[in-house]
Amino acid sequence: MKRFLPTTKKEMEMRGWDEVDVILFSGDAYVDHPSFGSAVVGRLLEAGGLRVAIVPQPDWRGDFRDFKKLGRPRMFFAISAGCMDSMVNRYTANKRLRSDDAYTPEGRAGARPDYTTVTYANIIKQLYPDVPLVIGGIEASMRRLSHYDYWSDSLKPSILVDSKADLLMYGMGEINLKRMAEHLLNGGSFEDIKQWPQVAYLRNKTKNDHQDNIIRLHSHEDCLNSKRKHAENFRHIEEESNKMQAATLIQSVGNVEVVVNPPYPPMSEEQLDASFDLPYTRLPHPKYKGKVIPAYEMIKHSVCLHRGCFGGCSFCAISAHQGKFIVSRSKESILREVKQMIQSEDFKGYLSDLGGPSANMYRMAGRNIEACKKCKKPSCIHPQICPNLNVD
Repeated sequence: MKRFLPTTKKEMEMRGWDEVDVILFSGDAYVDHPSFGSAVVGRLLEAGGLRVAIVPQPDWRGDFRDFKKLGRPRMFFAISAGCMDSMVNRYTANKRLRSDDAYTPEGRAGARPDYTTVTYANIIKQLYPDVPLVIGGIEASMRRLSHYDYWSDSLKPSILVDSKADLLMYGMGEINLKRMAEHLLNGGSFEDIKQWPQVAYLRNKTKNDHQDNIIRLHSHEDCLNSKRKHAENFRHIEEESNKMQAATLIQSVGNVEVVVNPPYPPMSEEQLDASFDLPYTRLPHPKYKGKVIPAYEMIKHSVCLHRGCFGGCSFCAISAHQGKFIVSRSKESILREVKQMIQSEDFKGYLSDLGGPSANMYRMAGRNIEACKKCKKPSCIHPQICPNLNVD
């Protein structure tokens, strides 16, 4: 049991802990595997020296006991809705409730609420209004500015407004999480983190921005009244999400404004290796007592070779979340994972697949990186394959 991050007070006591630094709430079951974002977040913070606990799929109805059972964290709460947007997870395209959930034991539906990030966040802010709250994951990332919500057929403001979270970390969070652990352990201020790359936050409106390279988007209210203005905003958001040297985005919402700091440059091979080499058990938590988690069954003998996708498909969130620049693992890191995998009791002698989040783009990058730094096209293959793309 000690090999997993604690999920209950009893498991904390087994480690000799009476409190933790960070409590992470997740919309998915806890599977200690690098394909599950909550496990990655927990293991990264743990590697940085913090005491971390995970509360998977807490009951959001009733007396909120799951949100109280571990008490108050020393540093902050964190929320991830899971590996999918909760509304995509819960509903079909016809807006009918799905009958299953691949990220829940036995595929059982109904273990997470609508708009999971906002629901969890509002409960936490009701119970612990003075404790900092950080949100992340694909649901928060995709909703960091004004966005069309298919499920309610409406234009919603930044998820920061509805969730009342103190900070949003978008995209791949490894660099910021490692830096955050070190910063807070050394007595740094939570407010300082708002100046880091790849975070978003709310602030009071200001007319004086003491920095260069800022794009002021149309306000949320303007977007409500003009589809064209929302489309113009989306173009900026799409372009700045996939540039190596991006601008800060600022959007007014009511009497506050959302600030989205530019992303970090793509991760290095060493940084990605470090994320995959953390001490995952590669198993579901024992609390599930052998119940089948369909999403885990699909990936348990699968190897992820890289992050990112340069397809730029308009229907897909991968390039918007992981970026269009491919970050590949080293061969040594991949082989270490395979060797660990083949030692598992249920390994049948073959890997189900090796690849990336959408397709195998391992080691594919621009021949001239300086040209890539100036590029703001969403796709490297449409309407034709970029001549700078090394496809060898």
